[in-house]
Amino acid sequence: MTWLRSLLFVGLSVLMMVMAGIAGLPLLLVSRPTAARLARWFSGLQIRLLRVMVGLELDVIGLENLPREPVLIAVKHQSALETHALVALLRNASFVIKREIVQVPIVGWVIASLGVIAIDRSGGASALKSMLRSAREEVAAGRHVVIFPEGTRVPPGESAPYHTGVAMLYGDLGIPVVPVALNTGVFWAKKRLIKKPGRAVIAFLPPIEPGLPRREFMETLSERIESESNRLVEAAEQA
Repeated sequence: MTWLRSLLFVGLSVLMMVMAGIAGLPLLLVSRPTAARLARWFSGLQIRLLRVMVGLELDVIGLENLPREPVLIAVKHQSALETHALVALLRNASFVIKREIVQVPIVGWVIASLGVIAIDRSGGASALKSMLRSAREEVAAGRHVVIFPEGTRVPPGESAPYHTGVAMLYGDLGIPVVPVALNTGVFWAKKRLIKKPGRAVIAFLPPIEPGLPRREFMETLSERIESESNRLVEAAEQA
């Protein structure tokens, strides 16, 4: 009955997204912080619905590795699950996302209320400069900056090249980077209806301190995220 539970979850999620978008529209005109709380509520609701309707539990571990002062959080990207989890969990963070998302009518506008850093991926050097400028402002305001180094969702057990944007942020901001590994794609695969029951894990790893040469930083970041993500995926598949 997994497929039926997944179908019900997807249907209810779409309905709730539409309702949240409609409710968020007037809030954007009155109070952007309230609209942001609505977006976080929706993401938290997704996590609860997955547990109740699909039987998918979520463990977030290693939060002791996340300091209170601003850091750059580099996250493995396998599914929409980690996006919802991080939006609900990180109340003081700005997400680097593609500009197309915030251009979606109503829903995208509500997402924008979270204080995201929207980049035009076709914008080349000017887009990177804009990202750096916005990230500096967020860090100066005391907020974490969250980035998905691969830039897109990648199936479990696979990896994509890490974009130079994460290295530019690391070098420019001069703050630690907290790598985040996960196995969420085992349970919520990209462009798949089925959501599998089980226990997904999102793991915050020890920070990488600032000051490493770019190449060494990229190799260290990739090795930590990929090796731990592969270990988590293997454990989930064997459970």
